[in-house]
Amino acid sequence: MSSRAPADAALVSPAAGVAGRVRVPGDKSISHRYALLAALADGDSLISGYSTGADCAATLGCLRGLGVTIDATVPGRIRIAGRGVRGLAAPRTPLDAANSGTTLRLLSGIVAAHPFQTVIGGDASLNRRPMRRVIDPLTRMGARISSADGRPPLAITGADLRGILHEPEVPSAQVKSAVLLAGLQAAGATRVVEPAPTRDHTERALAAFGVRVDRVDGGIEVQGGQRLAGCELTVPGDVSGAAFWAALAAGTPGAEVTIEQVGLNPTRTGVLEVLRRAGAIVTVAAERGVAGEVAGTLHVAFGSPRSFAVTPAEVPGVIDELPALAALAAMLPPGCTFSVRGAAELRVKESDRISVLVAGFRALGVAVEEFDDGFAMQAGAFGGGTADACGDHRLAMAFAIAATRATGPSVITSASAVDVSYPGFFAELHRLTGGGGGR
Repeated sequence: MSSRAPADAALVSPAAGVAGRVRVPGDKSISHRYALLAALADGDSLISGYSTGADCAATLGCLRGLGVTIDATVPGRIRIAGRGVRGLAAPRTPLDAANSGTTLRLLSGIVAAHPFQTVIGGDASLNRRPMRRVIDPLTRMGARISSADGRPPLAITGADLRGILHEPEVPSAQVKSAVLLAGLQAAGATRVVEPAPTRDHTERALAAFGVRVDRVDGGIEVQGGQRLAGCELTVPGDVSGAAFWAALAAGTPGAEVTIEQVGLNPTRTGVLEVLRRAGAIVTVAAERGVAGEVAGTLHVAFGSPRSFAVTPAEVPGVIDELPALAALAAMLPPGCTFSVRGAAELRVKESDRISVLVAGFRALGVAVEEFDDGFAMQAGAFGGGTADACGDHRLAMAFAIAATRATGPSVITSASAVDVSYPGFFAELHRLTGGGGGR
């Protein structure tokens, strides 16, 4: 194979070892929420550690389109001049959420309360993703929303909203957040009761901005009409990004990696328990509170790798980390297995994440079986190959991590997708493996 990868591809060579310290970009989920709430606050907010990925840049671009003044001259550090609740300006052109479903869903909840029409769309991938689970509750609250059969772009005509009780059939932190953000600007109380707990970054972020959030009858409730106060915030490192380095260490004999200043929100650390179940040695140190969030240092080392599984009940808590866990599964000793069921939600991510994951790992030589709601993997020696990430940032990283344990070089196509959440990923992979991965 050529020593160079084609355009928009990464060549990954087998790695003899893995060691080092790393700091991952700011948490995407938290960055989105801090920026959106800062735009609704009274006064300025200063956010440090803001994600440098393209998804979070899309949120800033959309906010600028709504009249928000943002100073982002220093990378990872932004100042946002709040316009107050329901104080955004009518956009002159459609807003571009690029590849970010979080931007589109959460922003929909915000503009649904503003007395003008906002059109929000994105790239081809985002515009294929179903949005009915956000459209329906916002419509019940009083907004008028038109779409292309429930898919973006969404044309949202805001209104004086009324609070609702929303009981989604499928747990989703993004849907919950969109409804709560709309409820913050609505008359009366808005409560979301989920069938299973999801990440609580929105609840914690609201509290950091001075909003009262209550737990009532098994749900999360906000009273409309509350004001937000501008503040200074620090975004911890993204645990979903850290999961790839954890998988790399857990699947490489003799490896150990230390990940600094990473977010350890209890609703996001389910992946650590799964890693331990797979035989990794995982320790957590230096925990500290940051605006209601928890951060600290992770140390992950190769231990006693073994078969593991993710149950349907666990899926909501590790939905974004499943590609990293699949990468670890490919790196396990021959005969080990990994399975995921109850994860049909993966089919409506940045790609059909089940079918693309299965095709990519098969292309590398890994044995994978596909189900409607998940997949199963059988570990064994694999030679490497060419895996297409199909524009999905998490799959590009997953294929690259797994490829470090192949017996030959691999090419990951659509590799630039990593910039959505982790610019510089391949440079870090190259450094931690002593040259085993790069662009």
